[in-house]
Amino acid sequence: MKIKISTKVNQDYKKVFSQFNEDLFVNLNPPGIPFKLNRFDGCKAGGVVNIELNLLGLKQEWITHITEDSEDLEEIFFVDESSKLPFFLSYWHHKHRILKQKNGSKIIDDITYRTPFLLLDYLCYPVMYFQFYYRKHIYKEVFK
Repeated sequence: MKIKISTKVNQDYKKVFSQFNEDLFVNLNPPGIPFKLNRFDGCKAGGVVNIELNLLGLKQEWITHITEDSEDLEEIFFVDESSKLPFFLSYWHHKHRILKQKNGSKIIDDITYRTPFLLLDYLCYPVMYFQFYYRKHIYKEVFK
């Protein structure tokens, strides 16, 4: 399944990227999904992010690796791909893009995920979509 959500913000794309840090990562977590951040190495290739989700009393480890990053005169991006996922996911690829715009920048969350069952892909879609749509107001507030 694919999810792609864009958010326009009022800061330069390089300044936006410089604030993609541990504090922002924690603030992007939607309410009702308790988690503990065990490791955050940043947004450059080779980095690792390790979180522990607590879903209805079930602790689930989620480990993702920054596999690619790039910066040019129009865009900065990085990709995280997961090696250990919660039970309800079997694949995760998330490309974080920050594009230069005339008056600010555009942040794009471009996610591809799979679950163990095709039907579950569709059942999870509204929850997954909301999780990333929730980020829009945080991005706008942080990067105003």
